[in-house]
This record gives sequence, C-alpha cells and structure tokens, in this order.
Amino acid sequence: MFRDLRSRGRATVGVLWDSVFVTSTADDVKRALGELSNETDAINLARFFKTGPGEYGEGDVFIGVRVPATRSVVRAHADLDLPEVTVLLDSPVHEHRLAGLLVLATQFDRAAKAGDDALREKIASFYLDLVMRGRVNNWDLVDSSADRILGAWLYDRPRDPVFALAADDDLWRRRVALLSTLGFIRRGDASTTLEVAESVLGDRRDLTQKATGWMLREVGKRVDRDLLTGFLDRHAAAMGRTALTYACEHLTAEERAGYRAMR
Repeated sequence: MFRDLRSRGRATVGVLWDSVFVTSTADDVKRALGELSNETDAINLARFFKTGPGEYGEGDVFIGVRVPATRSVVRAHADLDLPEVTVLLDSPVHEHRLAGLLVLATQFDRAAKAGDDALREKIASFYLDLVMRGRVNNWDLVDSSADRILGAWLYDRPRDPVFALAADDDLWRRRVALLSTLGFIRRGDASTTLEVAESVLGDRRDLTQKATGWMLREVGKRVDRDLLTGFLDRHAAAMGRTALTYACEHLTAEERAGYRAMR
C-alpha cells in the first residue's frame, strides 16, 4: 500500500549555524555514542540480549551505551536525513540501529504534530522497508518503534501490512505486527490486536508469547476488560503458558486460576 518514496529528497529541515545549512550525519551519531560507550556494559548488554550462538540475538554487537544516553544523543542529532539513518540501521552495532530508529520515531512524531502526512507516509514506508530488510532485529528495536511509527500511521488506514507481517514466520516481523497494534490500542481500537493475537496463538517462541500476552493485557487495561476476558474465554485453552500469564496479569487471582485451569 505504500508508494516507493525512497528516492525523494531530504526528510527533515536542518539546523542553521552562521547562515549555513547543516544537518547531522551518521558519523556524528556514531562518534557521540562511542564517547559514551562502556566495555563492562557492552559485555552485560550482549548477555542480556542473548547474542550467543543459537540465541535470538546471535551476532548482535554492543558497544555498551545505555538507553538514556542513546536518547540524549538522538535529541542532539534528530535532524538526520533518511540516507544517514540508513547508514545507522545497516550498522552491525545495536546502539547505532537503536539511535536510528529513535530518530525516525522522533521525526514521525514531529511530522504528526505539524500535520505533514506526506512526511509521515515517507517515514512509515521507510520503516517498513527496514523491517523487511531485517534491520529492526531485536526486541527493544521493535518495541521502541513499531507502535510509534507503523501503528500510528495505519490507525486510520488499511492495515494489510500488519496482517502480512503477522503471517510472516520471521520472529521480528511478527513482533512488529503485534507491537504496531499498540498504536491502535492507545487510540481505543482493539480489533486488530485480537485478530493478530488469534493468528499467532500457535507460535510458542518466547518473544512472540510475551508480545502476544502483553498486547492482550493492554486491551483489557486501556480499551475494554470484557474484550480481554471474552478472548480468553474462547482461546485460553490453546494459549501458551507465557502468553496467558502476561494477558491475565491484571485480572483477579480467581480469574487467573480459572483461565490457567482451561489449558
């Protein structure tokens, strides 16, 4: 449904210094992150995000920058053009990719406030391309961007991309589908969340289970508790333990026990 907008020009307005038009570059961001890196944190983050052989984050590289520090760098360099964001997202370094996605989300939010739908569509299309190229490839990368960009853009538009991503067996694309529905939930619409959750009930991967249960819990918390319990009445018996546990978190102890007994 997205037009191919990748060949268009600059995505953002630069900053004027001494009447010279300048924008930040990917190298600026990388340099700033490098100055904040910490070897001990790099080791701990690599362990936390499961980068060992056979784990979900296998091969991901960390330089040891914590999220608050990364956000501070993004605030200083939020004027990156999309080609520069591409450089960050094509980096093997996790913190570079996270910074690029946070820049995109920031630019999308600013475009929304300005009522610039052309720019919003451009960013959403660009983001979807990144997802399909496998560059949004760890859970925090998905969780910091999917609802803010794809979910916000598709709220009042056809949601075919969400269903296509949910039908894809790739772990990260499926998680993008689930997390993008948080953008709908925040606006009071749980319909797509319930459809997507039902479609992935058989996926027993831990990160899919957690995302499914989390989104169902948010339906009950933010939209309508009866929608959550109705879903659980129909599907608790087929749900994985992790998804069911997350979904039931805000229910009463008696209700949680009842749904667990259905498995």
